[in-house]
Amino acid sequence: MPASPAGVRLTQYAHGGGCACKIPPGELEAVVAGLTGDTADGALVLGGEDGDDAAVLRIDGGRAIVSTADFFTPVVDDPYDWGRIAAANALSDVYAVGGEPLMALNLLGWPRDALPAELAREVLRGGRDVAMAAGCPIAGGHSVDDPEPKYGLAVTGIADPGRLLRLDGGRPGLPLSLSKPLGLGVLNARHKATGEVFAAAVETMTELNATAARQALERGVRCATDVTGFGLLGHLYKLARAGGVTAVVDAAAVPYLDGARQAVRDGFVPGGTRRNLAWVAPHTGFGRIAEEERLLLADAQTSGGLLVAGEIPGAPVIGELVPRGRHVLMIR
Repeated sequence: MPASPAGVRLTQYAHGGGCACKIPPGELEAVVAGLTGDTADGALVLGGEDGDDAAVLRIDGGRAIVSTADFFTPVVDDPYDWGRIAAANALSDVYAVGGEPLMALNLLGWPRDALPAELAREVLRGGRDVAMAAGCPIAGGHSVDDPEPKYGLAVTGIADPGRLLRLDGGRPGLPLSLSKPLGLGVLNARHKATGEVFAAAVETMTELNATAARQALERGVRCATDVTGFGLLGHLYKLARAGGVTAVVDAAAVPYLDGARQAVRDGFVPGGTRRNLAWVAPHTGFGRIAEEERLLLADAQTSGGLLVAGEIPGAPVIGELVPRGRHVLMIR
């Protein structure tokens, strides 16, 4: 059974894995309602009630600061890969609003009496290598002694406040493109249960969303989000709700990683995936879409791709935005 270099299965030290361990979206929205607010001068461009991927603060006419933090429990057993995945996932929040990462800080929780420090070093090394590939130096950070291992980054970036990718920028007639395949949640659940390694899933999770974001900005796209713990349907619901439109998804056009369907059939479905589906179901017209397909569309992703209201090279078009109808989401 594959494991980490020290023979330790990191996923067994956590109750959940990756972005599937997020607080359920409906519960989270109730907790934070009314607790975010703009500055007196209106300089906070993003970071309010819509739940954009990162906060954006205008500092002068042509510049804005982007700020985000993201961390989670182990999604894979290999510590170096976990570090890479967590770093790529945190950096994605900056790309998802059209920003460029400048600097990051490590966020590390470590059960120092249960796991050797050498594994923590491997996690940090993985994060450093992905951040270096993004041109984003890591300058220290913060650590705590924690019963569960957790890792991620706080990232600071920069953006043009006039060329942002926003949740509320969707308009009827725009196509929907997805830059990475789905299925990461169910494959990670299988990995946690069996130790089976899915190299394509690791490659997908460690891929930066920098190119997709740059291509979107070059083509004048003004609406996007990344697909992480709330699944494609959860993040698309937030996007359509913010823009006052209905999102129509062509289920047959959505790409999946090899093995994802079989993982669902074999029962490897994260709790986060089921919670995502329960959250969006009252707002979604599923038609004749079967339960297996619904779960895959709601699957809790870790370091997933960009969902773009527009077209970018290499990303399949999976649907479109239309005027608001009876449902916020429609699956056909």
